[in-house]
Amino acid sequence: MKAAKSLFVLCLLFVFAACSQGNSKPSYLFKSATKEGIAAKAGEVEITNAELMEGIESEVFEHESKAFEVKFNKLKSLFLQKIMDKDPLKKGISNDEYLNKHISKDVKISEKEIDAFIKDQSIPAEHINPQVREKIKNYLEIERKKEAVDKWLAEQTKKTPVEVYIPKPRRPTFPVEAGNAPFAGDKDAKVTIVEFSDFQCPFCAKGADLLKKIKDKYGKKVKVVFKNFPLPFHNHAEQAAVASLCANEQNSALFWKMHDEMFANQETALDPEGLKKTAKKIGANVEAFNKCLLENKYLGQVKADMEEGKKVGVKSTPSFFVNGQLVNGAQPMEVFAEIIDEELAR
Repeated sequence: MKAAKSLFVLCLLFVFAACSQGNSKPSYLFKSATKEGIAAKAGEVEITNAELMEGIESEVFEHESKAFEVKFNKLKSLFLQKIMDKDPLKKGISNDEYLNKHISKDVKISEKEIDAFIKDQSIPAEHINPQVREKIKNYLEIERKKEAVDKWLAEQTKKTPVEVYIPKPRRPTFPVEAGNAPFAGDKDAKVTIVEFSDFQCPFCAKGADLLKKIKDKYGKKVKVVFKNFPLPFHNHAEQAAVASLCANEQNSALFWKMHDEMFANQETALDPEGLKKTAKKIGANVEAFNKCLLENKYLGQVKADMEEGKKVGVKSTPSFFVNGQLVNGAQPMEVFAEIIDEELAR
């Protein structure tokens, strides 16, 4: 009886709270905009779409991309199913059987491939046992089967490309200028990548490797611009940023040599003595370099890079802008290649 009474009181409180809250909230009417570019309006007060999106561009893109990926994966699975069903060889067998017999029959994972994966992922030797190796094998098999499915679908649709009508989200674009920052490639290249980076950031070292791959693949078709964004909790990052520009003062080739050396040796090359040794190693004029570094000559430019980065939405390093389109982090080469190829094709 006591429990029932408590439940009754709880229900009354819930109803009372719901009623009292219902009268205290503003009314939101979801309808078509009365004029272009307006997100909401109350009397003479208006919120524009531009105001709404400012500062949340990346978050919105990420959510839209996840929704698109869910739809696109479903789209691919439907195409796969329908094309398989048209094949007379599919009759009487399951999808898995058809996949194993006709699409991924050549997928076999060797011990060498498992070893290569362990090395590539830097998995400690003490963590490796037969069960772990089996899990790695299963993972590699799944990935290889996905590749086989994509290859098979490409063959099946070679004469009739798949036309996709669901809209693909476009990355947010920001007005980022190369300015007087160090760059590699043709100054008038059709595609410009501006990177905001931190020489003490381990993820930025991966970003440096990524940019090397991009430069190797696209050559002068892509202009790569480097801007400094030293994070406050990296004790050597700001001085390393200044050092990079001291090297650039002598010539751009020395900048990129300094860039490569500092990212390759983050543990030893970024303190004051390490910077001087690195400058000597790359063939810079040591006396001029040391004077430039001691005077903090380019600290103002470093600060200006950081201010620009904050204005265009840089919240972490590395951040890349491919013709203004923001890519957060050292994403796989395929992500950059897709954007670059689209921009080159325009």
